[in-house]
Amino acid sequence: MKGLSAAVDSPGDVEVLVHATTIGTNMFLGQVGLEPPKVALFTNEGFRDIVEIGRQNRPSLYNLLYEKPSPLAPRDLRIGVRGRIGPDGSEIEPLDLETVRYWAPRLCREGVRVYAISFLHSYRNPHHERLAAEAVRRECPGAYVVTGHEVDPQPMEYERTSTALVNAVLKPVLSSYLEEMLVSLRDRGFRGVLLVMQSNGGVASVEEAVDRPAAFIESGPSAGAVAVAYFSRLQAVDKAIGFDMGGTTAKASSIIGGEPELVDVYEVGGKVHMGKTVRGSGYPVRYPHVDLAEVSAGGGTIAWVDPGGGLRVGPASAGADPGPACYGRGGVKPTVTDANLILGRLPGRLAGGLRLDLELAVKAVEKHVADPLGMDVVEAAWAIVKLANTIMSRAISLVTVERGHDPREFTMYAFGGAGPMHAAELAEELGVRRVIVPPAPGVFSALGLLVADYRHSFHAGIAKPAGRVSEEELERVFGMLEERARRVLDGEGVPGDRRSYTRLLEMKYWGQAYTLRVPYRGSVADAVKDFHGIHEARYGFSSPEEEVEIVVARLEAVGVTDKPVFRAPGKGGSGEAEPAGSRGVFFSGRWMESSVYRLEDLGVGSRLDGPAVVEAPDSTIVIPPGWSAFVDRLGSIVMKVGSGG
Repeated sequence: MKGLSAAVDSPGDVEVLVHATTIGTNMFLGQVGLEPPKVALFTNEGFRDIVEIGRQNRPSLYNLLYEKPSPLAPRDLRIGVRGRIGPDGSEIEPLDLETVRYWAPRLCREGVRVYAISFLHSYRNPHHERLAAEAVRRECPGAYVVTGHEVDPQPMEYERTSTALVNAVLKPVLSSYLEEMLVSLRDRGFRGVLLVMQSNGGVASVEEAVDRPAAFIESGPSAGAVAVAYFSRLQAVDKAIGFDMGGTTAKASSIIGGEPELVDVYEVGGKVHMGKTVRGSGYPVRYPHVDLAEVSAGGGTIAWVDPGGGLRVGPASAGADPGPACYGRGGVKPTVTDANLILGRLPGRLAGGLRLDLELAVKAVEKHVADPLGMDVVEAAWAIVKLANTIMSRAISLVTVERGHDPREFTMYAFGGAGPMHAAELAEELGVRRVIVPPAPGVFSALGLLVADYRHSFHAGIAKPAGRVSEEELERVFGMLEERARRVLDGEGVPGDRRSYTRLLEMKYWGQAYTLRVPYRGSVADAVKDFHGIHEARYGFSSPEEEVEIVVARLEAVGVTDKPVFRAPGKGGSGEAEPAGSRGVFFSGRWMESSVYRLEDLGVGSRLDGPAVVEAPDSTIVIPPGWSAFVDRLGSIVMKVGSGG
């Protein structure tokens, strides 16, 4: 609210406000003040423990005392109901509605206001779920009710039930949060449209956010990847790495053909090891989300020496308060920021007038790292930076090498307050030869909100061998999905000429557990052929003689939004830029006199040779020796290995 008031004279003049939030993630991670509501689950008799049994993933293989995450609905609030829909969608046994009518008012009197309903094979026939939902709403007016077929109409009952429960838990939390936000905005005169960022990199209306809150769990971190995707299209970069380093963490994403890489399943509240979510440690949610790897290596990450005499960086962070030792706000532990200040990479003053105290940084590194390891302070600071770079390169490898991509074929986009300071050295470690620092790198993720399109995913379960699925059947299914998409985009006010629909099939060999996504262009035979090729590319083999199953029909609907116009920097001209001064900066074991530039002094075509430092209001850009840079037409600083720009 303060930011809005500071940015515009009259909030009433703002037509669209885009918001990203991590409230969903924070609640599952136990943030104080965000208590999950009591949730009851209605499911088939004999299946109420499926959410506790789950899959047999072992997050901690040799830990005999490991405890699984507590079920979102405790056992005494999980009700089994007689009745069964078969895998072909036929009713095997009628639903025992009396059981629902018996339990719903009793649970309501006990204070349960949130209900999840998930029955077997509801993706083929949701009749039983609809009957149960109507009964609950009638017996408990005003309750929040979430059904599995509405939020995740796909096979695999555990994942579908988990997705329904996560939606149920988040629904009252996100509803009250957004309602409070809208009231505050209206009180300030805002009469425009409020949009919310989704985990898949698209925006949606508040109504969609309330209906499917689990689709917005990772809305905050996704914005940076969307901004990279947009700029990669503007700059004709086919393969891009998004590298976002802030105060607490560093995040990496990969963008291919101008689109962020997505994954279909996310485990909210799960444990993370070296940037990778440990499967089986959280609650599965089946919604597309931007494939992000995140590690504890931000500017405020604390360096320390373990009992064995090894240098460590993270996962603990000094946070914003007290922050790094050099902030002079009471922090005494050395951080990555303190190390960078000692190495001459940071100016003496940051945006907002924050003065950095070199003496405090030296004392912290000396006491907690240099003395225990028998190093001098500069050597210790250099070791901290190198170790932080190694940790961050792991995150980049997760979204490139482990996805079958060669990072040497990519261009790195570096942003966040600290990203442009480490990017070139990270690129050298990974074999990346070009780094682009976009305009306003410190707030580049917020820019991603302004360039995001409306984006929705609709799907319907098929679960049949491809040979038994006709084009006519798929045409009916996709027609139904497109009608749903049109209603949603109509409600969001997206003009018809700004809409696009992409048809996809999720397919697998018969007996496989997981699917591959295949474009559908009107022919089942062509889709099967494409599936074999995609399987070969992903796993190194295909089995054309095996039966292929079509599991899900998926429709991706996009509504294109207006984009901001990017103006070139005010200063023009080309040639060597004029430095504002110079200072000693430590690179690869020695001090080097380095030119220092102010970003506002650079214009389109300005050229710089490393070693150099560019000081911007919201970030600091380090150009190592052996690298050169120039300012492109969008105001980005493009760094390359070698001289000549």
